[in-house]
Amino acid sequence: MTQAINVFSEEAKLREEICATGASLYARGYTVGTAGNISARCSDGWLITPTDACLGRLDPAEIAKVDASGHHVSGSRPSKTLALHRAIYERNAHANGIVHTHSTSLVALTLAGVWDEEDVLPPITPYYVMKVGHVPLIRYRRPGDPQAAAQIAARASDVRAVLLERLGPVAWERSVMQASCVLEELEETARLWRMTVPRPEPLGPDAIEELRAVFGARW
Repeated sequence: MTQAINVFSEEAKLREEICATGASLYARGYTVGTAGNISARCSDGWLITPTDACLGRLDPAEIAKVDASGHHVSGSRPSKTLALHRAIYERNAHANGIVHTHSTSLVALTLAGVWDEEDVLPPITPYYVMKVGHVPLIRYRRPGDPQAAAQIAARASDVRAVLLERLGPVAWERSVMQASCVLEELEETARLWRMTVPRPEPLGPDAIEELRAVFGARW
C-alpha cells in the first residue's frame, strides 16, 4: 500500500510540474497554439503531453501515460513525438524531463543559418556555456519522423539539447523544470545573437577554461 501511495504521489507531482511548466512557457511566448510537448520519466513508464494539446491549457488528468513498453495506459492520446522522447530516455539514464517548443528566435536561427552545425550558437555568455553547452543542428525531417528520433538519441548522452531545423529546440535534464531552464537559456541566447549588430565575439579559450574549472561547465 505504501509503495502504491508513493507512486501515485510521484505521478501527481510530475503531472502538476508538466502543467506548470507548459503554462509558464506559453505565457511568455516560448510556444504558441498547440506547438510543443513536454514529458517526464516516472517509476513505471513516462508521462507526456497529449497530441495537439496547448501547453498553456494542460489538464493534469489528461496528461498521457505510457508504460515501460510504450503502451498507452491512461490520459489522452500521447504526442506524436513519443518515440523521440523514449529514445532520449533510453540513451540517457540521467534524463528525467524533456521539453520541446517551436521557440521563435531558435526557429528563425535555423531559417537564417546557424553559427555551426555542431554549435548552433557561439558561446557568447557564461550562462550559455554553463547551463546549455554544445547544441548540434538536426536537419529537417517531418514531425515524428523516426530517423530524426534516432539522430537525436545518438547525441542524448553527449549534450543537453539539440535544435531541429524549422521545428525548434528539444532539451532534456534531470527534471522537467531543469529541462525548461536549458531551453529558455538557449532561446534567449539566440535572441541576443540575432539582435546584436555587429555580432559579438565568442568568449575566448581562457574564459571558457575558467568556467570549466570553477563551475564544471561542459564545453
